[in-house]
Amino acid sequence: MTLFAPTNAAFQKYNREMDDFLVLYHISNLATTLSNLDYSISSELDGNPPLWVTRRRDRLHDDIYVNNAKVDVSRSYQATNRNGKRQVLHVIDQVLRPLLPHGPSSIGSPVYNPNAYQFLEHSDVFDISQHRLRSFRQKVNQLQKKDVFNADGRHTFFIPVDEGFKPTTRSDLIDAKVVDGHVIPQQVLFTHATPDSKDFESMAFSDNVKVIISFSTAMNGKEELTYVKSNTVAGDTKHTRGVVLAEIVRANIPVKNGVVHLIQRPLMVVDTTVVDFLKEKEDGPLCKFYEVIMDLGEKNQFLNELNLAKDITLFAPSNDAWNENSVQNILRDHQKLRDILSLHLVRERLPLDVIIQNNMNQIYQAPTAFPRKYLYFNVLNAGNNQTLTVEGGGVNATVTQPNIAATNGFVHIIDRVLGVPYTTVFEKMKTDPMLNVTYKLGKRQMFNHQLNDLEHRYTYFVPRDHAWLKFQIKHPSAYNALFKEDFGYYTKQILERHLIRAGRAYTISDLKVLANETHPFVLPTARDPLRLRVKESDKNYYVEWNGHWIHVFRPDVECTNGIIHVLDEPFVLESDIRATGDARALTHSLAVLLMSFLFVRIIEE
Repeated sequence: MTLFAPTNAAFQKYNREMDDFLVLYHISNLATTLSNLDYSISSELDGNPPLWVTRRRDRLHDDIYVNNAKVDVSRSYQATNRNGKRQVLHVIDQVLRPLLPHGPSSIGSPVYNPNAYQFLEHSDVFDISQHRLRSFRQKVNQLQKKDVFNADGRHTFFIPVDEGFKPTTRSDLIDAKVVDGHVIPQQVLFTHATPDSKDFESMAFSDNVKVIISFSTAMNGKEELTYVKSNTVAGDTKHTRGVVLAEIVRANIPVKNGVVHLIQRPLMVVDTTVVDFLKEKEDGPLCKFYEVIMDLGEKNQFLNELNLAKDITLFAPSNDAWNENSVQNILRDHQKLRDILSLHLVRERLPLDVIIQNNMNQIYQAPTAFPRKYLYFNVLNAGNNQTLTVEGGGVNATVTQPNIAATNGFVHIIDRVLGVPYTTVFEKMKTDPMLNVTYKLGKRQMFNHQLNDLEHRYTYFVPRDHAWLKFQIKHPSAYNALFKEDFGYYTKQILERHLIRAGRAYTISDLKVLANETHPFVLPTARDPLRLRVKESDKNYYVEWNGHWIHVFRPDVECTNGIIHVLDEPFVLESDIRATGDARALTHSLAVLLMSFLFVRIIEE
């Protein structure tokens, strides 16, 4: 025999009565060691329902799961009884939950070890709490898709509960292809045993329509919620491209031909607006964002635009994102909050592939509903995975869930609230992928260290990496010299010209008021006075320095101790270029002179 023994902690979480049925479900009449735990084994419960085995490959060892319970491979034990029969014990971290009927079904006797269709057909006799599956069952029978759920083998089935068919018109959008999109063939996927965000092809994967399915988890306070998402990567007139996200309301129901997950709404069906998605569930993935919007009143301008606009993209902070102390502080300031909300809205449809395409040759800027404020994107590639980050108002956020489709646009869930700074100028310089070169230059003679100081306010004009690339092409020798140890003084001198340390920080609007196109404004830097003029043209800002207009690529990158303005060119004088060149020539001349002196001494000796 093989016995799967849950730990004491597992029983404390289970918090239900232990009976003979439960014991028998943890026993198999074969002695199965760790090396032989694979595919499935039969339990001793009536009907011999299978225990499904999952192996997750790891570099050091395999993680092994039985249904949704993880096996503690270090505690597996073998013995031989007095009859010479081998016995195996495996310790697991969860109690295995069999699918048991309450009593006789409509066919006259209890249903043991049902397949997915038998479970769907007789769901009223099984212990699935208050959930009802009548609406989806009717669609399966009406569309003659019974065979999909009756199929032998090992599959994963997603069944929406009746509550998910509100409005009632949603049922009309479910066709045979949508039913196929609720099944992952030849894979038995329990939630604990399946990695987040790993894609699996659904049965709806053909030339015209391609739907992939994955799992994800999110925290709502201390409660962990599990979601499944369908991503229609190729669609047609009836099946809209994009992601549909559904909470799993009852997970990991084992059946004869795989596993069933009950979900809060049908997959693949796009019939809600952006606002409908935000408010669909009281404890949904964006419920706190919706609460913040509604705190401004039911007729606030931001909510009205979400309701009325036909083409929008909303970058929506997750529930956890609103727990930051800095974010909590701005919730009471309604004017500031309105500005911040507007920063999350783009008035066009921007699915992930469009953002990535627009970002291929240059950093893509998307105008937001906040006047003269843009979002900036960066695509990080790690193997076959792509991660999108978005920056707005000085905050870099990661897109954790892209492409949630709505009838009037898309929602991308992000992990931070944009426009509420949480890093110092130093931390922003260190982490922003567009500012790497200036940060590296600032390591010389510890120039960067002051940027962590919270007692002062900094205004830092920072050339972006592309600006330094142009400088390198034009002045290769001077550029290379800036990174050499002997030239730290010149590097620091140039950076000091870009930095203002004062009792306040200056936004680009402040500078525009103080320094217009005809009257320059003098700002005190650590090196020498910085005389600037500012102008606005085609919704872009420019600063005039030393007789030359320079484009401000990203104005007003807010930090906790100042503001960064990202420039397309550095403040470098001709004398700086000559100085680095002259110093390099001087170093070379001294080296030649020293070698000559040593050569003469050797000859004399």
